Amino acid sequence: MKNPAIAAGVAALALLASAPGFSQSQSQQGQGRAIVTVLPKKATQTLPEITLKNLSLKMDGKPATITSWTPLQGPENEVELVLLIDSAARESLGTQMRDITHFVNGLPPNTKAAIAYMFNGSAVFSGPLSADHAQVLKGLHLPGGSPGSSASPYFCLSDLAKRWPSQDRQTRREVLLVTDGVDNYEMRYDPADPYVQAAITDSVRAGMVVYAIYWQSEGRFSRSYYGTNSGQNLLLQLTEATGGTSFWNQQGNPVSFAPFLDDLNRRMQNQYELQFVSRLKGKAEVQDMKLKLDAPGVKVDAPQQVMVYPAAPAAM
Repeated sequence: MKNPAIAAGVAALALLASAPGFSQSQSQQGQGRAIVTVLPKKATQTLPEITLKNLSLKMDGKPATITSWTPLQGPENEVELVLLIDSAARESLGTQMRDITHFVNGLPPNTKAAIAYMFNGSAVFSGPLSADHAQVLKGLHLPGGSPGSSASPYFCLSDLAKRWPSQDRQTRREVLLVTDGVDNYEMRYDPADPYVQAAITDSVRAGMVVYAIYWQSEGRFSRSYYGTNSGQNLLLQLTEATGGTSFWNQQGNPVSFAPFLDDLNRRMQNQYELQFVSRLKGKAEVQDMKLKLDAPGVKVDAPQQVMVYPAAPAAM
C-alpha cells in the first residue's frame, strides 16, 4: 500500500475491531417495545395466563427474540390518552357528548387525559393532560370548525405525534380519533395515500396506539357511499398498523358511542408491554412486526409496525 495515511487508517480500524467490547454483531442488534392488547374471544371467557412460551415474533420477516412480556393492568402502569375530535363534525356530534363525558369520568386514576380538536392540520388542545377528569371535561365542546377545516385528519394526527404533550416515553400513549377518515387532499381511495402513510410512521415513532370512531362530517363527500368506504378503510389501515382498532356502524353514524367506548376501556385494561431484540441496519428505523400468540380462546391486537433502536452496548 503506497499511501502511508491510508495504511495507518486501515491498521487503526483493525485494532479497533479486535479491541475488547467491540462487536460487529452488536452494531446490527436493535431493541424495541410494543403495546399489545389481548382479549378473550368471548366476553364470558376468562383470559388465560400468557407467558413467553405462548409467543413468537418476527421483525421484517425474520425471527426476533422476545426479552420481556409484562401485563399492564396495575395502577402503577400510567396511561396518557388524547381524544382528538374532527372539527368538521360540528353540531352533529352533540348527541354523543353524554357518552364521551361518562367515558372520561370513568377513566381510572392512572390515566391522564386531554381533549384536542383537529383544526387547519393541527391538533389544538383545550387543556393539558390531567388525571383530574372533571377538569379535562371542561374542554369538551361542540367542534366549531366548518367542513374541511381539519384539512386532513392525518395531518392532525402527525402533528399530535410530533408534539405529544409530555416527554414521558414510559407511559402508554393512546389516541382516540373521532372523524370520518376522509383525506381532503387525496379524495380517491388510495391504500398508499402518502399522508396516511406519514401519519402511520409518525404515530409509530411516537409510540402511539391509535383508535378511531367513524363519524361523518358535514361535508357532502363524507356522506356519500364512496366517501364512507374510503374513510373507513383508511382508518382501519391506520389503527391496525399501530395496534389499535376502528369502530363504526356500517354506513351511517352510530346511535351511541357507549358500546365503542366500553370496548376501548376494556382494551386498555388488557394490555401488555412486549420488549424484544432484532437485527438492525445500524440506525433507528421502523420495522414490520408480526406477533403470533398460541393460546386457546384469545385474540390479539398487536401493532404491525414498531420503532426499533440500536441496542445499548453491553457493560464491560
